[in-house]
Amino acid sequence: MTRGATRPRTSRDGRPPVLLAVAHGTRSAAGQAQIRELVDRVAGRRPDLDVRLAYVDVQRPRVGEAIRGLDAVIVPLLLSAGHHVRVDIAQAAAANNAVVAAPLGPDPVLTRSLHKGIAGADAVVLAAAGSSDPAWRVGVATVAAELRAHVAYASGAELRVPDVVTRLRARGARRLIIAAYLLAEGLFYRSLHTAGADVVTPPLCADPAVVDLVLARYQDLTTAPSRL
Repeated sequence: MTRGATRPRTSRDGRPPVLLAVAHGTRSAAGQAQIRELVDRVAGRRPDLDVRLAYVDVQRPRVGEAIRGLDAVIVPLLLSAGHHVRVDIAQAAAANNAVVAAPLGPDPVLTRSLHKGIAGADAVVLAAAGSSDPAWRVGVATVAAELRAHVAYASGAELRVPDVVTRLRARGARRLIIAAYLLAEGLFYRSLHTAGADVVTPPLCADPAVVDLVLARYQDLTTAPSRL
């Protein structure tokens, strides 16, 4: 089944499909703990569900390993529909007859979360992980437009966070806030605190509303009428 299909409310054995949350993966111990805590909160909200965690990179189990033999709905804990969603997760799903929900972002829930952290700024930099994937960049640009923020990335020849901050300071920005478009801590998130801004917003997984967003993505594919 593909993302365009929907699951019945229960699987063949009468239980709901497994919610397989798939994160990027990080070497940061703090970031690893934050993602586990997010998934634990999702499981705590829905004790009737079998909620599991897998990754597309760095950590294990990888999504292709974790999904074998499962009747599952994959919920990407990713912030845009980039390469990992369109290729890595999609291939694992296709090989195991699973469905894939939309990634967490862009979404008004995340935009509202970021809005809360940028009050009083006269300049905002939306800091996102670098990617050359066009779908990823469109998603990031959408969020930046809603926040009236300047986009900056973790890597690349242009639009690096410190460079964008420096440029905005030179233009007269006095209270500059970095809106971190990142789900959890990692090397890039920590680097934001030395980029020259006055404030860096917390990782998005710190917002309790993200738990509801994860469950909404799952429910989109388990309670809607079939479109097949």
